[in-house]
Amino acid sequence: MTRVKRGKIKHKKREKLLTQTKGFKWGRKSKKRQTKEALIHKLEHAFRGRKEKKRVQRRLWIVKINAGARLYNMKYSTLISSLAKKQVKINRKMLADLAQNEPKIFEKIVELAKS
Repeated sequence: MTRVKRGKIKHKKREKLLTQTKGFKWGRKSKKRQTKEALIHKLEHAFRGRKEKKRVQRRLWIVKINAGARLYNMKYSTLISSLAKKQVKINRKMLADLAQNEPKIFEKIVELAKS
């Protein structure tokens, strides 16, 4: 049986692993076994982080809307519920942006909710 040389393939696989863990500390950036372990955890944290980012953003929008609504003597919960009753279809992201950057427009929205 002929001999199979795998040096190139093995080297390419290792290099691929090492490029993904570039910048890690200690052996996690240079040793194959530790690199594999670090890469698994890196991908887990990245997946979880993408989900957490959405939650954090929503919380931030709610804080901004509440701060803007309190300037006009209204709570966040009453503002959102009254907008829902009036069938105003505007999402929290846009409301937060209006509260922060366009206070006059946000004031009109609050007045609409109060009436």
